[in-house]
Amino acid sequence: MPTYIALLRAVNVGGRFYKMADLRRHLADSGLQEVETYIQTGNVRFRTPLRSPAKVERHVEDVLGEHCSFDVPSVILSPKELREVYDDALALAPSFPRAEGQRRYVTFFKVGHAPTGEVAQRIEAWDAPGESAFVRGRAVHVWLDHTMHEATFFGAFKKALAPGTNRDLKVVSTLSERWGRDR
Repeated sequence: MPTYIALLRAVNVGGRFYKMADLRRHLADSGLQEVETYIQTGNVRFRTPLRSPAKVERHVEDVLGEHCSFDVPSVILSPKELREVYDDALALAPSFPRAEGQRRYVTFFKVGHAPTGEVAQRIEAWDAPGESAFVRGRAVHVWLDHTMHEATFFGAFKKALAPGTNRDLKVVSTLSERWGRDR
């Protein structure tokens, strides 16, 4: 039975609250198995006999939509896909010298929603001081030498990044260690 990871967008931020215990119960009640979460930002691992990621995505979003007063967009990844995104992150280097305190983020996208073409090229060419970004598959990797709130990158690419869900690389690392080895 396949394992999937769901990265939920905009959960437990901006007044969009969903208790992880409730989320686990609702997903388990819907037929998903071995449901577990990591921290409160909507990182979920489960097993299901469903084999189509698109069907899994629809199922998760429908179940959560039944129990929330808001939509819960879900990026569905296999453990292998999660591990590949983390491996990509480790292989990338910013355009500025590495320094202590740098921050790294990954924005994950649903199939077909990641920046491509000219937008992806503009992201890769971004040259603000202390900011670098890379597009790899369904992920945008961002390096900063300052806080996210000080970054101009996120404002410049707000529309392109809007359909994605953002995670700190430390979270991605932990998810990859915990869930990136499942079948």
